[in-house]
Amino acid sequence: MNLYTAEQMREADRRAIEERGIPSLQLMENAALAVVREVRALPIPGPGLDGPIGWLTADGHMPTPEEQAEFWAMRRRSAIVWCGPGNNGGDGVAAARLLLEMGWQVKCVLVGDRARMTPDCREMERLLNQAGGVLEDFDPAHKEQYMPFDVAIDALFGVGLCRDLGPDAALAARMTRWATGWVVSVDVPSGIHAGTGDVMGTAVRADVTVTLSRGKPGLYVGQGAVHSGRVVTADIGIPKDVYPEQTQTVLVDREGLSLPRRARDAHTGDRGRRGSLAGSRGCTGAAALCAQAAVRGGAGLVTLAVPEDVYPILAARCCAEVMVQPLPQDSGAVLELARGCTAAVIGPGLGRGERAEQLVLALMRGLECPIILDADGLNIISRHIDVLDEREGAAILTPHDGEFARLSGCELPIRDRLGAAAEFARRHRCTLVLKGFRTVISAGGTCVVNPTGNPGMAKGGSGDALAGLMGALAAQGVPDAPILAVWLHGRAGDLAAQDKGEYGMTPSDLVEQIPYAIKELT
Repeated sequence: MNLYTAEQMREADRRAIEERGIPSLQLMENAALAVVREVRALPIPGPGLDGPIGWLTADGHMPTPEEQAEFWAMRRRSAIVWCGPGNNGGDGVAAARLLLEMGWQVKCVLVGDRARMTPDCREMERLLNQAGGVLEDFDPAHKEQYMPFDVAIDALFGVGLCRDLGPDAALAARMTRWATGWVVSVDVPSGIHAGTGDVMGTAVRADVTVTLSRGKPGLYVGQGAVHSGRVVTADIGIPKDVYPEQTQTVLVDREGLSLPRRARDAHTGDRGRRGSLAGSRGCTGAAALCAQAAVRGGAGLVTLAVPEDVYPILAARCCAEVMVQPLPQDSGAVLELARGCTAAVIGPGLGRGERAEQLVLALMRGLECPIILDADGLNIISRHIDVLDEREGAAILTPHDGEFARLSGCELPIRDRLGAAAEFARRHRCTLVLKGFRTVISAGGTCVVNPTGNPGMAKGGSGDALAGLMGALAAQGVPDAPILAVWLHGRAGDLAAQDKGEYGMTPSDLVEQIPYAIKELT
């Protein structure tokens, strides 16, 4: 799914209004209808079955659960709508009117300068007044604005916000959580940068975000992905052909993924030879997980080269399908051993000593097949970035934020993950897989955002499994191997969480779920 910048959205709006003759007020009304549909679908429970203290029916008995359910079904739902003076605020005012007309108890509050209201926002205020509602000014001392409501609708700012929220807007953003049940944001949670997902000072934390017409990058990356809750993309009547066909950011869509079917006469040598340089004393688990994930990822032959002192451990620990070999002492012999591979994974649990550094640099310079650099391989290459720049063969780097900071010299936290990933990949002619919540993949052009995965995967070993799976797919020549690997890895994690729960699941559980994730795409 293509994700669109604020500039692209504004241009699409302009073309729809000026070139196609669609009234701007109609678009605003359509946006409000989409918001109201999601608000009305929210489960809003009443109090417990005991009901309010002292509540008796006309004949003096306590109401039955059925009678209480009927009462709460008839109770007027309540909403507070926080509106800015722009067109996003106009969407909110229109939503307030629609809810009021449906019998809801509605408080609509303007946060900002009334003199700066757009013409469309003013027209929606006029229609609200006709329906018996009022757009009242924000007043922090007004106790009724702190009352509990079933739903708070955040329509303070839309996609165009590029600065920190002012004091009143920041206070209103916090108040959405102080005094409400559900929080629904219109288009983008106020305070979130629509392009980067960065929090600009303070931001609304929504349960649901109804984004209008098209998805925005900031809803799916960085803190924006945390603050947006469940994202619903609403069609508000803007024609599809006014949008550009290509964008700089794409959200991975399961429907667009596939794995090639294997030929009926396929044999072991057809399915790729994935080699790995990994493991060291005290870090044998990383090497084992990497190798086992490669087996589950369908590689025809999986070889694991390890230091001689941990060879007996890993030879016994790895599954029977992995060929564990002790490393030769001579770097040239190691390179010769690796030349039969169609992809290599370098780094999981390798260590950062002089011997490890010599081997990593030798393989980076001498191997032509795709190389996946992970963990200690990344830490070593961060001290020799020139070797990465000089490499002719494909290089895929899989850092988490801390490793990426060492590679790139950027500061933490990374405020623009999309821009940082694309710039690094472009500068160093590599594919960057920036791991984390909503992993970003870039080869220097379009950034791809992955939606799968869960917090249960935040455990040592998950990254090693990803490197192994990615190496297996690259070894088989699968198109877009990094993107597929990240999606499958996250999906396997989601299946493991369904089975074991996020707290108890392990990276080994994830590895065992890889075949089931692959099965969904074949």
